[in-house]
Amino acid sequence: MTIDDKEPAGLRVLVTGASRGLGLATARRFAAAGATVLTASRTAPPDDLPATFIPADLRSEEGVAELGRRVVERAGGVDVLVDNAGATAGPAPTLERSDASWLADLEINLLSAVRLDRVLVPGMVERGAGVVVHVSSIASHLPQPAEASYAASKAALNAYSRELATAVGTHGVRVVCVLPGFVVTEGAADHLRHMADSRGVSVEEMQRRLVEHLKVPMGRPGRPEDVAELIAFLASDRGRWLTGAQYRVDGGIIPVV
Repeated sequence: MTIDDKEPAGLRVLVTGASRGLGLATARRFAAAGATVLTASRTAPPDDLPATFIPADLRSEEGVAELGRRVVERAGGVDVLVDNAGATAGPAPTLERSDASWLADLEINLLSAVRLDRVLVPGMVERGAGVVVHVSSIASHLPQPAEASYAASKAALNAYSRELATAVGTHGVRVVCVLPGFVVTEGAADHLRHMADSRGVSVEEMQRRLVEHLKVPMGRPGRPEDVAELIAFLASDRGRWLTGAQYRVDGGIIPVV
């Protein structure tokens, strides 16, 4: 059973990291299609989001286990799992980055998905259907200066996604990886403002410079809704033969076919 825009009612979707940005846009997209949406994050999403919010801290094994338990308790499991929770420990010279920084990025960007999948995907296997969407990043193929631990953790997520797809494919469960590019989320907007202030330029000018630096063929950054639309497609019955692959939504930044 997969998300089908014609018959979405009753399907259960869990989106992690859904208090803002890509996660919030994705939760809104599924809710608009009529799915039963659950969200998980440390802070609550906006009140107007038609979803069940479960407070969760996915940076630890205990936090993920508690979330999985509460999801099963409330909904009996999920049909679509969007592992979107992610973060960066912040910029640091590669050879000076501490073990703690490396481990922090691996915990949230890789192990949070591994642990939550371990709790919820067996239910999909048992039912013979389900979709897992891992939200990665084009940084996994195009690391940015001083962001080695973030890029490496997302590259590990890509490799894990491919193997998980192989492991559960014969049971009717699909696993796909979505790689957003330069998308203006709330967090990115805050970063843009900081960069603009430090250079004495407007936010609009800073955004233009970044688009130029990244050589974005589309000439603009992405919107959270651009990514949410791809996730909804991949999780729908229209993507029923898609698994074990990475899908970039980056406006053409990475120059490969």
